[in-house]
Amino acid sequence: MKQLSVSLAILCAVATSEAFAADELQQRAQGLFKPVPAKAPTLKGNPASPVKVELGKMLYFDPRLSASHLISCNTCHNVGLGGGDLQATSTGHGWQKGPRNAPTVLNSVFNTAQFWDGRAKDLAEQAKGPVQASVEMNNTPDQVVKTLNSIPDYVALFKKAFPGEKDPVTFDNMAKAIEVFEATLITPDSPFDQYLKGKKKALDGKQTAGLKLFLDKGCVACHGGLNLGGTGYFPFGVVEKPAENILPLGDKGRFAVTNTAKDEYVFRAPSLRNVAITYPYFHSGVVWSLKEAVAVMGSAQFGIKLSDDESEAIAAFLGSLTGKQPKVVYPIMPASTDATPRPRL
Repeated sequence: MKQLSVSLAILCAVATSEAFAADELQQRAQGLFKPVPAKAPTLKGNPASPVKVELGKMLYFDPRLSASHLISCNTCHNVGLGGGDLQATSTGHGWQKGPRNAPTVLNSVFNTAQFWDGRAKDLAEQAKGPVQASVEMNNTPDQVVKTLNSIPDYVALFKKAFPGEKDPVTFDNMAKAIEVFEATLITPDSPFDQYLKGKKKALDGKQTAGLKLFLDKGCVACHGGLNLGGTGYFPFGVVEKPAENILPLGDKGRFAVTNTAKDEYVFRAPSLRNVAITYPYFHSGVVWSLKEAVAVMGSAQFGIKLSDDESEAIAAFLGSLTGKQPKVVYPIMPASTDATPRPRL
């Protein structure tokens, strides 16, 4: 009887210790991360309205913003594919291949800046870039405005979305409308969000082990906050340079923006939200396995060789970051007219 009492006491002590460790881990996570909110944030200097969001959605899906009338924002940032395009690098005008992997548009409103090198301060500025890039949509602001002005229904929508403006159909307003739509593309209520809100069982055992490794190994240093990244710039290959196909020598990252030596091979840490469905990985887009990407980061950033079990556990945790995907009804866009510029291939 005495031996049974001792055994029960040991079991109770172990259970208490495990419960304490689980509570401590959850509290650590709650101090380092925040759940994705249920509603889109308010944009400074660009207030949203239902008509502006609807206009932005039309423009986001409209391939007539490109010179060829073939490529839309959604082509490379497909809202049905995790906000990316499942290609190493995107295919643009004339079947050219872009230099970097297309980052997901989902939750991008929570990033400090846009693009891998942070050259756009917000989503409106980002929206202008691909439209004008020769390797992407290959168009010009004047041609975009000419196209939009040739379509009476678009002109009417711009007037409603930007009331009081004498000439609302502008390239800037095109970008602002796209921005307010993109700000709605958020993915709340992931298992990890539920965990942060207090539901311990939202993560299974492997995911919980992966979260602990994610914190203990130092991943959180670059991938913290609401978006688990997207808010800072860090060198890729702190301890060990990855293979050249993963870190191409010709792409020096943020250096092209700042022309500062310390920014060579520095990139904005991507958000890890929905990372399990936004493969392939890294700016080069050559790694297709999340487990492999985790292993690469372990050696490149920390100089450690993660075991298969550790990489699998961290990847399992990252899988808990997939939230509810936005439900977007494909818009019916207004028809072109005889005055609408023809495609340029």
